[in-house]
Amino acid sequence: MEIRILGAHNLESMSSRLVSILIDGVLALDAGSLSSGLSLAEQGRLEAILLSHQHYDHLKDLPTLGLACMGLGTKAIYAPAPVLEELRGHLFNGRLYPDFTAKPSPEKPAFRLFPVEPRQPLDIQGYRVTAFPISHTPSSVAYEVRAPGGPSLLYTGDTGPGLASLWGEVSPRLLITELTGPDSWEETMLEGGHLTPKHLKAELSGFRKLKGYLPQVVLVHMNPTLEHEIGDQVREMARELGASLELAREGMRLEL
Repeated sequence: MEIRILGAHNLESMSSRLVSILIDGVLALDAGSLSSGLSLAEQGRLEAILLSHQHYDHLKDLPTLGLACMGLGTKAIYAPAPVLEELRGHLFNGRLYPDFTAKPSPEKPAFRLFPVEPRQPLDIQGYRVTAFPISHTPSSVAYEVRAPGGPSLLYTGDTGPGLASLWGEVSPRLLITELTGPDSWEETMLEGGHLTPKHLKAELSGFRKLKGYLPQVVLVHMNPTLEHEIGDQVREMARELGASLELAREGMRLEL
């Protein structure tokens, strides 16, 4: 799998984009920068989008993607049923943006919506995709994505502490997880359902105790105004764990 980080942050600016991850040019994890991070030709080649939850920074580019792709073939959107209901009711409602599930025509819409059920594997464009419930919003999910005959990646989306609940069910080679703020912001981060280095270290230590190894870890959803402090703490955590931990950046490419 070729993995491309289109957006790595929780704030958008000239140098930072909202979270989106592209796999082999056809499968996307979250939609914070699917249009701002891709050419029109690349947007047209997308086949499916997996949404981790309904917060706007993870959905932001769906309307502009829908407009760009009308008439270029239908894109599939997979998400928990409550997330799809939010899209229908608040984003694709014919008032803010067109109903892309019926435009340009009901027979060939820009988007088709498909619900995912936790722990029910799906074949999506040849990838085996499994959703797992996590702690952030009541309908938030992480996704394990496995190419045929290959290793898997686990993308948590936004999450607070509690990842240990899925460590027994997954064995990723690559873990892409969030790390929104530093330990000095611990109270605020936990209130928002986010991780800090202190809590991520506890989650990774639990993973290694159970599985006997640590995957490569790439971190997204950083607040760019706090990134220097986050980076210092991540480097210290990597040293203490003897592990590969890296802050993602826009344009980063990984091979799995």
